[in-house]
Amino acid sequence: MSSKIVSLSKSEDFKSILGGRKISNKYLTIFFKKLSDKDSKKLNISFVTKKKIGNATRRNRIKRILRAIMNDAVKKININLKYCYLLIAKVSVLNDPYENIKQTLHADFEKIK
Repeated sequence: MSSKIVSLSKSEDFKSILGGRKISNKYLTIFFKKLSDKDSKKLNISFVTKKKIGNATRRNRIKRILRAIMNDAVKKININLKYCYLLIAKVSVLNDPYENIKQTLHADFEKIK
């Protein structure tokens, strides 16, 4: 399954998703919610890293890691495109191996139906 990954842009969308359901793990918190004006052929997902995690270089590295994992996940697992997702990263993403983060993230997205 191939779908285009699109980032959220409106402030209202972010606020709305934060009011939706969430799944937390060691590496990040996933907020997800169905939005009415969403295109069901595209994956709406945004990656957020707080300033508390570190400087801009560290935060951008975390976002690159998460983006790479999600590009891989779109091809390998069945992600529900009806939802919009917001991934808020934690510091442990920087310190742990890529494969552990990937397995955890794939398992969490399989839980969302």
